Amino acid sequence: MKSCTASKSEITNLLAPLRKCLGEKNVLIAPEDRICYAYDGSKQKYLPDIVVRPQTTQHVVEAVRLANEHEIPVYPRGAGSGLTGGAVPVFGGMVLDFAQMNRILEIVSEDLVATVEPGVVTQTLQTEAAKYNLFYPPDPASAAFSTIGGNVAECAGGITGLKYGVTRDYILALEVVLADGSVINTGRKTLKSVTGYDLTRLLVGSEGTLGIFTRITVKLIPLPEKIETLLVFFPTPKDAVESANTIISHNILPRALEFIDKSSIDCIKGYRQEIELPEDANAILIIDIDGEETSVQKGIARVKTFVSEHGAIKVIAASDAKERNDLWEVRRILSPALYKIAPYKINEDICVPRSRILEILHAINDMNSRYPRLKAANFGHIGDGNIHVNVMYEVEGDRPFAEKMIDEIIRSTIRLGGTISGEHGIGNVKSKFLPLEIAPQELQIMKDIKRLFDPKGILNPGKFFNNYTMR
Repeated sequence: MKSCTASKSEITNLLAPLRKCLGEKNVLIAPEDRICYAYDGSKQKYLPDIVVRPQTTQHVVEAVRLANEHEIPVYPRGAGSGLTGGAVPVFGGMVLDFAQMNRILEIVSEDLVATVEPGVVTQTLQTEAAKYNLFYPPDPASAAFSTIGGNVAECAGGITGLKYGVTRDYILALEVVLADGSVINTGRKTLKSVTGYDLTRLLVGSEGTLGIFTRITVKLIPLPEKIETLLVFFPTPKDAVESANTIISHNILPRALEFIDKSSIDCIKGYRQEIELPEDANAILIIDIDGEETSVQKGIARVKTFVSEHGAIKVIAASDAKERNDLWEVRRILSPALYKIAPYKINEDICVPRSRILEILHAINDMNSRYPRLKAANFGHIGDGNIHVNVMYEVEGDRPFAEKMIDEIIRSTIRLGGTISGEHGIGNVKSKFLPLEIAPQELQIMKDIKRLFDPKGILNPGKFFNNYTMR
């Protein structure tokens, strides 16, 4: 564990007013309690000094006001599933755990909107919206446990991003607690609003560095009538990529278009006995087509023709919802299956223009040949150019080599006109790479915005800006 920076006396000064406001059971200081909040999906560990579990906006206001008064860092936390260190308390201080602010406040089907608290699990909102025949499209792989608040903070994407966009495209309004404990409301519960600067869009993806979300209004859309799924095997990645390009260039916009490379395929073998993986398959596409039933059937038929023309070895079509779920299981088991390669990994989510996907895949393959102790596995949302690159290694001593390869991958991504993060955010894991993509003037504007919202630098410090503090 890294040591904390808040003094015992500072934390002691918070205890009485916090316990009075939230109740003793929602203010945790025992080491065995705090250690549960010391990490996130990035597997870093930083022990907080205190954990506060708010149940209302007023609880958040009181906690943040006190933290600001005593200049104690505040780290908002949803499910802790982020992969770039967005929730880890790198300077100790206070973690705000939003697990108890998990109510769906309303779903107004006539207006196509829902309002939720930040601790609502993404899949829970999707399930409830479906009862109204409505659809919340952002669908990160972590939807079964990640929270809407975390999704908004990171601007999460997911498998439906190609057709339906990412989280920012569905956030209409926010209730936000600022660094001094004041509350602002941005946006409106309308599908259109161009009144003033778009503070809502500014705050989405800010990773808790500008304010803390306590209420979120999202846009919903009607559920598609039909979804069809294909699992397609190819002899080479080039065949898969060219198939994807052909599908899109012929005016078919899939709900999902996922790519899996040879290393990832090898990991899957043995995990799903129901699906036979051809031995000569070196790439996979998983394709969803949705919409009205007649258009879906027509679209699926055309997709089958296109993949066949590009050398598909085998095409499996789901005949019902269960089979569709089984086909998608191939994608969902990838993360745990990767540990068949090696016990350690660094997971990146680069994004390049779709026209440069083959170039970045070739570049990663070339790099991997120069690092024989490492193994790269690539999969992800090929339709929007978002590739999850996993650099695997056998022993902890090989991490410097993995980090060096990641550095090369990031630089190649930028050279090809891409971005260092498609959907996982920056946190503290990628902050050192930010100046590679963001020019000095633009980076300074971002720092000025941070200073305006958070003059004392208490909100999620240590994120975004490498070695940058407000003082």
